[in-house]
Amino acid sequence: MSRIKDLFSAKHHNILNVYCTAGYPQLNSTTEVLLALQKYGADMVEIGIPYSDPLADGPVIQQSNMAALKNGMSIHKLFDQLKNIRTPSGDEIFKLPLILMGYLNPVMQYGIEKFCEEAEAIGVDGIILPDLPLYEFETEYKEIFQRNGLDFIFLITPETSTERIKKIDELSTGFIYAVSSSSTTGKDTDLGLQQEYFKKLKHLQLKNPILVGFGIRDNKTFKSACQHTDGAIIGSAYIKALQNSDDINLSTEIFLKEILK
Repeated sequence: MSRIKDLFSAKHHNILNVYCTAGYPQLNSTTEVLLALQKYGADMVEIGIPYSDPLADGPVIQQSNMAALKNGMSIHKLFDQLKNIRTPSGDEIFKLPLILMGYLNPVMQYGIEKFCEEAEAIGVDGIILPDLPLYEFETEYKEIFQRNGLDFIFLITPETSTERIKKIDELSTGFIYAVSSSSTTGKDTDLGLQQEYFKKLKHLQLKNPILVGFGIRDNKTFKSACQHTDGAIIGSAYIKALQNSDDINLSTEIFLKEILK
């Protein structure tokens, strides 16, 4: 059983997945960020692979992508940084489920089979590639992810048809990423207006857990997202907390205490 499945088996409500951009705020910040998120209460961490054209992301995460690329972050460098993250080093070992979120172009340039093999080797548990079409995944790439023990997570929106949601549920492993609205990350979405969408997902009795993302920024929106789903994903709000930070550990502690209070 994967770490993601273990998490959902052990905890059924209020799961907190936090997104951070690899190589942000500094090139070598990634491991420090992971360990701080683990220390202060995140249940899962999603690492964004910087890309020059992150279509699904709003200005905050776009800015962090540009800063990370300027810092020199790449897939190769990220894998090198993470190669010992699961290996005990004093008391610091990363135990949470770890997801890589990126876009298809850089992964294809790296080599998708090589990417999956190296991700599995360093202890990555799941992959999100928002621009990988469902058909291509099923017919060309599904077997590669499965062979390397990587859960593949698809996104759905309020406009996704019931038929497509069921197909995504059939193909997904780990969980389904329910985008709260048809917008980019970081928007101040009124989650109260999306309750019918969340209720619909609950009534479909999907086999995969549901985590809500986009617009989750504080304790109120986190609780609202968790009301009808298994948990939520926070990205832009955490990136903002790191923007002017000279102490990642302290900034992460303050941020997560506010979310989880």
